[in-house]
Amino acid sequence: MPEKKQTEPTSRGERRELEQQKQEKKTKSQASKETDKVKKQDKEKKSKKRYRRRIFPIWLRIIVVLVISAAALVGGAMIGYGVIGDGTPTNVLKLETWQHIIDIVTKTE
Repeated sequence: MPEKKQTEPTSRGERRELEQQKQEKKTKSQASKETDKVKKQDKEKKSKKRYRRRIFPIWLRIIVVLVISAAALVGGAMIGYGVIGDGTPTNVLKLETWQHIIDIVTKTE
């Protein structure tokens, strides 16, 4: 008996498989088209790259950070010397106080 070639799927499973294969082919072709579009858009964005002017420039940010750090250091020293150390907080700003502290640390009189 010669075998017949089936051109149409007869069972539900065969039809379902055929539909899935068609969907996969469509999605692959659509995905490649979409990636091409994305690549073109990226190239256009790179060619049209706008340089923005910063409102708060980097050099000013660095200066602000340094000023805030110095203020925190002085404030911490004043609190430590005035509140914890039982001295007057303004004495921290005097050179004689720091010279005395250095003399104590290095043991020179």
